[in-house]
Amino acid sequence: MVGVMQRLMLVATQGFRGVLVAAALVLAGCSGTPHGGEAVSPFDLERYLGTWHELARLPNRFETDLVNVTAQYSMRDDGGVKVINRGFNTRTRDWEEAEGKAYRLDPDAAKLKVSFFGPFYGAYNVLWLSDDYDLALVAGDDHQYLWLLAREPSLPQARLEAPLAVAEQLGFAMDQLEWLMPPLTARE
Repeated sequence: MVGVMQRLMLVATQGFRGVLVAAALVLAGCSGTPHGGEAVSPFDLERYLGTWHELARLPNRFETDLVNVTAQYSMRDDGGVKVINRGFNTRTRDWEEAEGKAYRLDPDAAKLKVSFFGPFYGAYNVLWLSDDYDLALVAGDDHQYLWLLAREPSLPQARLEAPLAVAEQLGFAMDQLEWLMPPLTARE
């Protein structure tokens, strides 16, 4: 299955939407959490809705050259979550956007499935969340995908220590994190 998914990545059309579709295909059918990790519980989806900024991420093909990446979450009429991912492509010098949908897999935990293309879903697990819902550590179903999200585009380093410690304990490749927030703030 991995070989097929890798080929799908290679044939993905250029642009944010195409690569997100390919990413959704790569993650298709995934609904677990990374080994050793658990989704946050209890989880208040209503409080999680709104705009989140990517502060850091593990490298992935569907976000290559993207900066100023945001995710906007809002409720859908069917009870799911509307997802709008937006980022600036430094290579093409243009904004790119992709719309997807997500659904809860557990009524109490921060465990969702997300799709940017038809019936193909990938895992979306909030592994750590601040009490005030302004900083989150999100992963797919393995150690390949990791994002550090915040309500603000930049935070002091001290605020990032707890989620980064969780990611390190779970075995994520912390030395490969790509920082999207301003470097001086990331190192303070």
